[in-house]
Amino acid sequence: WEFNGSFHQPSAFLLMGIPGLEALHPWISIPFCALYLTALLGNCMILFVVRRTPSLHEPMYYFLSMLAVTDLGLALCTLPTTLGLFWFGARRIGFDACLTQMYFIHILSFIESSVLLAMAFDRFIAISHPLRHPSILTKSTVLKIGLAIVLRGMVSLLPIPFLLKRLTYCGKTELSHSFCFHPDIMNLACADIKVNVFYGMIILLSTVGMDFIFIVLSYVLIIRTVVSLTTREECLKALNTCVSHICAVLVFFIPMIGLSMIHRFGKNVPPLVNTLVAYTYLIIPPALNPVIYSIKSTHIREALRRALCRKRG
Repeated sequence: WEFNGSFHQPSAFLLMGIPGLEALHPWISIPFCALYLTALLGNCMILFVVRRTPSLHEPMYYFLSMLAVTDLGLALCTLPTTLGLFWFGARRIGFDACLTQMYFIHILSFIESSVLLAMAFDRFIAISHPLRHPSILTKSTVLKIGLAIVLRGMVSLLPIPFLLKRLTYCGKTELSHSFCFHPDIMNLACADIKVNVFYGMIILLSTVGMDFIFIVLSYVLIIRTVVSLTTREECLKALNTCVSHICAVLVFFIPMIGLSMIHRFGKNVPPLVNTLVAYTYLIIPPALNPVIYSIKSTHIREALRRALCRKRG
């Protein structure tokens, strides 16, 4: 590879598909296409239904729309390089293009974490203080929360590309995935990466880590409230409104924590495991979230049915 003389940066990185299964990439692309198609159509459907149904213009569904937009962004960030690699064997990605993709993947991941926290807060207020819920989470408050979430992600991750650009890269330029990931790029440097490791860990713990802690705390408070309800039917009804959100939290956080641990401490983990966890983290949640909410939310199903009936009419 050609190197920039002043910064010792490679002109490009090489993306990696599924180790050991390179000959099967065209066939493997079929389930990936199905997942991407589900993510794109499902999240667009959520946005369409919420926009066209006045009865869904309330905080819970505003936050669900934010989650759908974030999932669309995540799917669109990884789709070109992943399918380009599987279909055409396009492994090369420019250095700056790689940093740009990495920045948006991490921003959207942090935004998704924050949106899930906001949804947990919404469920806590709706169950613990139902009469005050409309006055606490007004449209302007939801908008401010959304802006704060986006700004937090953008500002906290802004130094990451510059911290990577200052490093010297030599020798190996092959990444571990079909997309660009901060720890993956960082580990290719032949320079001191302590600053990158420290900053990445601090940002991860202070954003996603804190979000997860507050989500767990929200559900501890929700369970305390639910237990105090008088009848079993009321308990089940209150908990049923949280099932979709709990599934979305588990689908997002479990593979994210697993991937972070593998990149930082799992040097002896087989490459195939690393690859599968990475795809689970970035592709499964965008495809699964709209399915979960469509199955569990009666309001979403009814609104979708009405919208389809209007179009047929």
